[in-house]
Amino acid sequence: MPSRIEDYALIGDCETAALVARNGSIDWLCWPRFDSGACFAALLGAPDHGRWLLAPADPAPRVTRRYWDGTLVLETDYETAGGAATVIDFMPPRGTASDLVRIVFGRCGQVVMRTELVLRFDYGSAVPWVTRTEDKTVLQAVAGPDLVVLRTPVPVHGEDLRTVAEFTVSEGQTVPFVLSYGLSHLPPPKAIDALAALRDTEAFWQEWSSRCQHTGPWHDAVLRSHITLKALTYRPTGGIVAAPTTSLPEQLGGPRNWDYRFCWLRDATLTLLSLMEAGYSDEAEAWREWLLRAVAGSPRQMQIMYGIAGERRLDEWEASWLPGYEASGPVRIGNAAYGQRQIDVFGELMDALYQGRRRGLPALGAGWALQRKLAAHLEGIWDQPDEGIWEVRGGQRHFTHSKVMAWVAFDRMTRSAEEFGLEGPVDRWRQLRRRIHDEVCRNGFDPGLGSFVQSYGSRHLDASLLLLPLVGFLPPGDPRIQGTVRAIEQRLLIDGTFVLRYDTAEAADGLPPGEGAFLACSFWLVDNLVLQGRRQEALGMFERLLALRNDVGLLAEEYDPRAGRQVGNFPQAFSHLALANSARNLALDGQHAAQRA
Repeated sequence: MPSRIEDYALIGDCETAALVARNGSIDWLCWPRFDSGACFAALLGAPDHGRWLLAPADPAPRVTRRYWDGTLVLETDYETAGGAATVIDFMPPRGTASDLVRIVFGRCGQVVMRTELVLRFDYGSAVPWVTRTEDKTVLQAVAGPDLVVLRTPVPVHGEDLRTVAEFTVSEGQTVPFVLSYGLSHLPPPKAIDALAALRDTEAFWQEWSSRCQHTGPWHDAVLRSHITLKALTYRPTGGIVAAPTTSLPEQLGGPRNWDYRFCWLRDATLTLLSLMEAGYSDEAEAWREWLLRAVAGSPRQMQIMYGIAGERRLDEWEASWLPGYEASGPVRIGNAAYGQRQIDVFGELMDALYQGRRRGLPALGAGWALQRKLAAHLEGIWDQPDEGIWEVRGGQRHFTHSKVMAWVAFDRMTRSAEEFGLEGPVDRWRQLRRRIHDEVCRNGFDPGLGSFVQSYGSRHLDASLLLLPLVGFLPPGDPRIQGTVRAIEQRLLIDGTFVLRYDTAEAADGLPPGEGAFLACSFWLVDNLVLQGRRQEALGMFERLLALRNDVGLLAEEYDPRAGRQVGNFPQAFSHLALANSARNLALDGQHAAQRA
């Protein structure tokens, strides 16, 4: 059985990532890209589906761990009756090959260590052919196009289709392991010096972290969130995956399991603003360029998500041989939601490009022309139903949030023309902006509830309504916004901290009811409390949300307050973006949110 989700830490090389459990087992790694087949898939099954264990032979060592300051270098300390040892796990910034490095340092006494390497390509389904060099220091595993090479001075041997060893590390000793990926039709990846790679990796991350301009409270949490965001960035293209995992359940034992190893347009504005506010203008510019390349082409074919290089076909299928995390099936590869209509993505894209202009990102020649084409297409579809921000699989509706984001699209187009002298049918955009605003206030607001509702004609609430004041649709002091916040606190808030996206038992979404609280929504409520002058309540809620992070500062997509566990894909970019955003709003008394609106 895999570890609890919150017991994992992330390491990566900005092209893929691995999850390392407190017990020393790497249970998830897709090679060579985030969206490639996993060679370690024990996270969604059993050790036989692929993992790499490196830990003391003692079954119950004392374990503490941390990231080195400002880095993605993970240090895990083990103490046993015989001594103490440290394992350093990291992935160097990619050179000619992708490497996963594990170094054991003896700290005191003697510690008997064991390693068990179980390579299973293609999501745990393909057992490789394994060979060793004559001196037995290099092991090669091949299956189809994939090649993995293990280099270590520790004598390893095969046992039941696993590569295992037991060795003793004494005080002052250093024992390296380097696992490298390559293509099987090419020469094996060249050997690297593990200690030199450690120095280089530490220097890379510390230099990157030194550019973080967040100087307010919660600096460490904000920096860790941005390091996580950087780790989820596919460096060759600038695309940012929502998470490095697939099918970690939103409800333990349930079917709400999705593949998040893709790039969502809904994250566009929050990502760009967070990167720029933190001082990472290069990454913000790369993200914006990825956005424009991804959506380039016919406006009718604009999708809600794309692959990390802008791929459009993300067909969904089920890996039937994997039982799923804690028997939460099915395990889905790909995401069928890519074919959905979500009108809100037009607003996210227009807002991201507008905010980039406001904050001085270099102009892109074709950017405005593309925006005008997209706006012209939106003019003909904004009044149609869609699947909404939560990608429901229970049929299209007139979601209030989607209409609001259509308003955002025409508002930002109007502002761009007015503020930057860009050409376009501004009068028509203004008219559409007013028409949409009037319709939403008429059809998306329920006077009996005193609140905006999830969709036209319904009486269901939805946490996406918390975004209305954050995008500038209505001011936070408007009675309709205050009523909406109050209604969400009464009906979607659990234990004063956890905000549900919506009531899954009440609002049909095509799936059985039940899921955890969506952490980004909880941070949105923090932002609303700040804007309404309820600072102490916002501060208390924010601190409680921070306390949900695991021991190395990471958050999943959701939290199950009844089970007291993180659930959903992990770590989740949206959760960390929302955390950083709320930290800025609290530090600036809401000025950050007001700037976007």
